[in-house]
Amino acid sequence: MSLKLIRFVCFALFLAGIPALIVSSILGNNEGWVLTAGMVTAVAALILMAVSATTATRRLDVFDDVMAERVEQRIRTLVEAGADETDIRQLVRDTIDLARGQQ
Repeated sequence: MSLKLIRFVCFALFLAGIPALIVSSILGNNEGWVLTAGMVTAVAALILMAVSATTATRRLDVFDDVMAERVEQRIRTLVEAGADETDIRQLVRDTIDLARGQQ
């Protein structure tokens, strides 16, 4: 079963569960239909959240202090050797953009 289908079914069950809760509550059937509609809605919401959380493809940026300190030390070494600091820092920015796929 595809992820889009799972998301669609869970979302549809979630949306259908809200009016089902309201209607069954108004009709006074608190023991059967209200509990059933509530459980179906809750399970659909949990499955929707779980599927969305586990299939997220967006990578979170993590800042590595040790690597940042190494890069800064290499920049200082190049500047002390006579390189232009502004050019080096721009090169580092361009490299980061290249690695992230930005232009």
